[in-house]
Amino acid sequence: MVSQLSSQAIQKLKNDFDHFLDRLPNLQNGPYIYETLVTLLRMTEEDNIARLDWKILKSALQDMERAFQVFHNYRHVRKIAVFGSARLPEDSDEYQMAANFARRITAQGFMVMTGAGGGIMEAINKGAGAEQSFGLNIQLPFEQNSNPFIEGDPKLIKFKYFFTRKLFFLREADAIAAFPGGFGTQDEAFECLTLTQTGKSPPVPVVLIDKPGGTYWHAWDNYIQKELLPRELIDPEDRQLYTITDDLQTGCEAISEFYRVYHSSRYVGDRLVIRLNHDLTDAQVETLNQTFRDILLSGRIKKSSMLPGEIEHQQPQPQQVMDKTEQLPRLVFHFNQRDLGRLYQMIATINAMGGVPELEHPERK
Repeated sequence: MVSQLSSQAIQKLKNDFDHFLDRLPNLQNGPYIYETLVTLLRMTEEDNIARLDWKILKSALQDMERAFQVFHNYRHVRKIAVFGSARLPEDSDEYQMAANFARRITAQGFMVMTGAGGGIMEAINKGAGAEQSFGLNIQLPFEQNSNPFIEGDPKLIKFKYFFTRKLFFLREADAIAAFPGGFGTQDEAFECLTLTQTGKSPPVPVVLIDKPGGTYWHAWDNYIQKELLPRELIDPEDRQLYTITDDLQTGCEAISEFYRVYHSSRYVGDRLVIRLNHDLTDAQVETLNQTFRDILLSGRIKKSSMLPGEIEHQQPQPQQVMDKTEQLPRLVFHFNQRDLGRLYQMIATINAMGGVPELEHPERK
C-alpha cells in the first residue's frame, strides 16, 4: 500500500473537487451530499479518528456504493430476502422446498435476495434463476464461495462487512422468508422482527417456512410463548408480525396478499401515512376507526391524497412522481408507534376488506 499520496493524485483530486463544486448547486440531492462532505471534512480535523477507523469508513462506503449501484435499476420491483442454513444438502427436504418456493414466488414477479452461499441460499438462487436473483455475499473463513447459480451475475454483491450487508438485506426487502438454519438465520429473523417491532423498518410480511411436519419454527415459537410472553417481554399482538407454515402456497399468499390493498407507509411529521393500491369506502374507514382506536394517539383515521411533506425533492421532479405513487389514495393518522402487532392486524383487515379486485401486480412498488 502506498503510504503517501503522490502530487499527481493530489492534483487530480483538486481538479475533481473543482468540477464537483461547480455542479453541486444543481444536483438534486445537493444538500445531503454537502452534509456528507462536511462530516468527512470535520473528521479530518479530529485527532481521535485512528487509521483503522478510516479503513472501516472507506470499506463501508465502498460496500454501500456497490450495493446502491446494483439495486438502483430494480427499485420498483418488490424483493424477498430469504434466509436459511448454508449446510443443508441438496437431497434434504428443506433444500427442495426452498427451490420450489423460489420458483413459485418469482413466477408471481417477485425477485429474491440470498447470501449467495450454499444450502438454502443455493436452493433459492437455483429455483429463481439468476435473472430473478440477487446475491449478497461476504467473505468468511469457510462457506465463503458464491453458489454456481449466482456466481458471475452482475447482481452478485460482495461485501466486506456484515453490517453493510445486513443493511441492504433489510433496506431492500419487501418480505422476509426464513427456512431452518443456525445462528445466522436466527440472528436475521430476530433482527427483522426487532426492527419492525420498534418501527425502524416499515411493515413487511415475515414468513417462517419449514418442511411438512417439521418442528423447527414451531419449537422457536414455543420459546416465544413460554419465555417472552409470560414475562411481558413482548406484547401478545407481536406474534402477528410473523407467519409460520409448512405449506408453500400459504407462504406465497402471505406475501402477495400483504400487498393486495396495502402498498407502503411512511411517517410525515408525527403522522403515519399508509398508501393504498385501491381506495376504501367511508364505511370501511369507519370500521377501521372503531376497531383500531386503541392505536391512535389522537384524532381519527382519515382518507387523504398525497401530503405536501411526502415530496422529498423538486428537481427534476418529485420522488413520488418518479415512483408513480403520487396518485395513490392514503390513510393518515396519529399512530402510537408502539403497537406494531396491532398495526399488522390493521393491514390484514385492510387487505381483507371486500369489494376490492385482486391486485394484478403485487410485486410492483
